[in-house]
Amino acid sequence: MAYQATHRFARIAPRKARLVADLIRGRRIDDAITELEFSKKRAAWYFKAVLKSAIANAEEGEADLHRLVISESRVDEGPTIKRWQPKDRGRAHPINKRTSHLYISLEAR
Repeated sequence: MAYQATHRFARIAPRKARLVADLIRGRRIDDAITELEFSKKRAAWYFKAVLKSAIANAEEGEADLHRLVISESRVDEGPTIKRWQPKDRGRAHPINKRTSHLYISLEAR
């Protein structure tokens, strides 16, 4: 049985978050938590929270935590928040603040 957790509309660009998602995919949960604790990437903070939520979901389902592995960790693109930055001579340059949807799925192996 798979146990899942998501964080939608996270204020981090998907390209940056995918680096951390690739880092923890396929690892056991205790190894993944250790990896996220020591990672310098900002996305690691988001993924650590999502992973803890997935572990709590697995505990509710009475799963054996020592056998759980991250079977899926993916990042989908969320909506882009569009802003404008004033520039010289009355110009305006666009600023795209990208958001992400973070998914983690755990399975026993």
